[in-house]
Amino acid sequence: MTEHGTVSTDKGIGLATMFTLLATVAAVAMFAAPGTELAAWGFAVAMVAGVLAVSAVHLYWR
Repeated sequence: MTEHGTVSTDKGIGLATMFTLLATVAAVAMFAAPGTELAAWGFAVAMVAGVLAVSAVHLYWR
């Protein structure tokens, strides 16, 4: 009978950190140029990066 072990990596923490930093930079760009297309893109990137950060934690961090 074989025992199954779990393998844990830091991929979830690393990806979450990377996407959180990307979301932070995008939010700063959003506040740096309010009312412009850059602000709209900053908001879009911040939202997508936030979703990916949460997803990375749920998918890889066990």
